[in-house]
Amino acid sequence: MTKPMDPLIFQPGPRPRTVRESNDSIRKVPSDWVLLPPGDATLTRRVKKAGEAWCIQQRKGRRVFSLGIWAPKTTIDRLKRQLEEERSTEQYQKKRQSDERRRAKKQTEYVEDFTLAVRQFLRFHVRHRSLGERLAREVARHATPVGSGTVARTQKIPIERRAEAAVIAWMRHQTTAYDSMVIPRVRGKRREVRRMLAARSRQILDQYRTGAAPGPACPLYRSLSEDSASK
Repeated sequence: MTKPMDPLIFQPGPRPRTVRESNDSIRKVPSDWVLLPPGDATLTRRVKKAGEAWCIQQRKGRRVFSLGIWAPKTTIDRLKRQLEEERSTEQYQKKRQSDERRRAKKQTEYVEDFTLAVRQFLRFHVRHRSLGERLAREVARHATPVGSGTVARTQKIPIERRAEAAVIAWMRHQTTAYDSMVIPRVRGKRREVRRMLAARSRQILDQYRTGAAPGPACPLYRSLSEDSASK
């Protein structure tokens, strides 16, 4: 049995129905091909396995985004019809509902585990327990949604490090002027600014761990109080 070819990967071309190869040469898309946009992972996977196909990707910073896949129109139409027939069956609907319940249960458990990991990282003094609980909930609410792309969703590092990174990221956006800063486009400058702000955030957290009373002027206290008042 012949093993299906892996789809070729290209960047968007300079003109409609063109793609750019890794060596910057330009290819025209065959006239009988159409672009299948991203969104239906099952259909995309089947089109890739069905025969020749071109994946279109675009890099933005460190992230790579899929722009879809070019493939013969007849192939895409045929696989679409097959998938629609499968999804219309009662068996498929029952399986989908079961999968959704399983994913929801798994997500609930992960949010609980992540919130606990954040709480353990914070280790706020007993006098600041209420504020620590509020911060743990806010960080988890922001960081754990499926598809959010935050550090909390990665499996590459332990949950303890995910929790720490999520707290620092939340504080960078909520307690500093980072989002409105004009940072020079110099290599390493943004990373340097982030390190500086992270150090400040850790100093603030240390005050709450020792039981000190930062007071209403503290950016963390102010941010959490404003968030609580807005609900």
